[in-house]
Amino acid sequence: MADPEVAASTSADAFAQLAIELHDAPSVEETVDAVIQFALQALSCTHAGIALYTRGSQPEVAAVTDPVVSDVYSLQITSDTGPLITALRERSTVLVRDTTQDQRWPEWAAKVASLGVRSVLDVPLTTGDATRSTVGVLGLYSPEPDAFGEDDEAIAHILARHASVAVASARQEETMAQAVDARKLVGQAMGILMERFDVDGDRAFAILKRYSQGTNTKLRDVAQQLIDTRKLP
Repeated sequence: MADPEVAASTSADAFAQLAIELHDAPSVEETVDAVIQFALQALSCTHAGIALYTRGSQPEVAAVTDPVVSDVYSLQITSDTGPLITALRERSTVLVRDTTQDQRWPEWAAKVASLGVRSVLDVPLTTGDATRSTVGVLGLYSPEPDAFGEDDEAIAHILARHASVAVASARQEETMAQAVDARKLVGQAMGILMERFDVDGDRAFAILKRYSQGTNTKLRDVAQQLIDTRKLP
């Protein structure tokens, strides 16, 4: 069960402060790190981690408090089974009260128990839009059996909602920043071609695009190589 003093510390003020920290985090990496550090303070867990999901690919380990969590995640990603995978696919919270007793994923549970983890709480990070897509999973771990009570689950869900919004926002900002950077690089590369070969902008872009397609290289990377070496691939 959750410690009353710890539960009391997870007040509206604490979550408000977390929201500010997440808003100020400049990247996805720093966003998820802030979430798991808050989880250690607010919940009855000894370890925590976040795995992020990209549609059409395997989940990626985004942040962990220690190597134990990396091992717990790796076991599931490799075998494509376990509470993490279930939480991702079904968008549902998964609670393992005792890895030595749970029979849903016996091989995984035995390996995790051998790592000293007895309780697991996996909470999906989902966006609130119409598609309700899965962003990832917040994983909480304890060496004690039946470590997570109702209070912990309630707090974990609040934390997951904050994390979902923050991660989605950070990803969007990173994507926009990369797009702006790519446009700048392409524009600079076009300028080099226009000056060197006395061609207009449309022709310069067509040259870059042709090399991109012909070498199966991203347009941004072709532009970067031209800028760095003054030579096309």
